[in-house]
Amino acid sequence: MVDANENSTIKGSPLYQQTSEALEKIITETAPGDFLPSEPKMAKLLGISRATLREAMRTFEERGLIVRRQGVGTIVTSPTPILEAGLEVLESIETIADRIGLDVTMGELRIVERNPDPEESTLLEVSQDETILEVSRVILGDSRPVAFLIDVLPRALFPPDALEKGFTGSVLDFLLRESKNRLKLSRTEITAVSASTRIARQFKIQRGDVLLQLEAYLYTDDGRAIDHSHSYFLPGIFRFHVVRRVEHSG
Repeated sequence: MVDANENSTIKGSPLYQQTSEALEKIITETAPGDFLPSEPKMAKLLGISRATLREAMRTFEERGLIVRRQGVGTIVTSPTPILEAGLEVLESIETIADRIGLDVTMGELRIVERNPDPEESTLLEVSQDETILEVSRVILGDSRPVAFLIDVLPRALFPPDALEKGFTGSVLDFLLRESKNRLKLSRTEITAVSASTRIARQFKIQRGDVLLQLEAYLYTDDGRAIDHSHSYFLPGIFRFHVVRRVEHSG
C-alpha cells in the first residue's frame, strides 16, 4: 500500500492517474443510487492510502457523480446538468435553470428574525434595535442539494405572507415582483470556501469540501442597499463566466 504521505506528491503522477481511472470504472459500473464500497475497502482494493482515495474521490464529487455523506457512505448519482451563467446580468437560479430545462425546487426553508449586527445596521440603514430577517434555504436540482442561499434584508421587504405570494426560493425574483423599490445593481464578490459544519449539513457533503461562494449586496436606483446575501454552490454543478470588452488604445 502507498504511504499516506504520498498524497502531497502523487497528484499528476501516473499512480494518481491510475487511481482516478480505476475509481471512474467502479463508479461507472455502479448504478445511480447505490453505495460504493467503504473507504477502507476501496483503499485496500486499489492498493492506495485513504488520503489518496479521498483526493481522487473529490474530483468525481465536484463533477456531481458521487455524493459523500458523513457516517453514511458514498452514493453514486446521476450527473446533474451544469448551470452556466455570465456575471454581467444578475439572474436567479430559477431563471438560469429554466433556460437549460433543469427543474429546481426549494428544499428546507428557515426564516429567522433578529437584530442586525453593526455592519448590517449601517449597510441596510436600519437601527440595531430594529428587526431584520435572515432567509436561508436549500435549492434542489433533480432532487439533490445544489445551492444554499442566505439573504439578510429589512423585515418590511419580506412580509409574513411571502410564501402565499409565490416565494419559491429566489429573494431576487420576489423583490422584482413584489417590492416597490426599483433594483439597479448588485456588487458581488466570488471566492472559494471550505464548507462549514452548518453548510456541509445542508449539502449533505463532507465538512471542508470546497464550494463557490458569492457574497452580494443588492442596491436600489437611489443607492440604498436592501439585501445582503451569501450564496453557496457546488462547483461541479455551477459554472460562472465573465465577458470582458477589449479596449483599443488610440
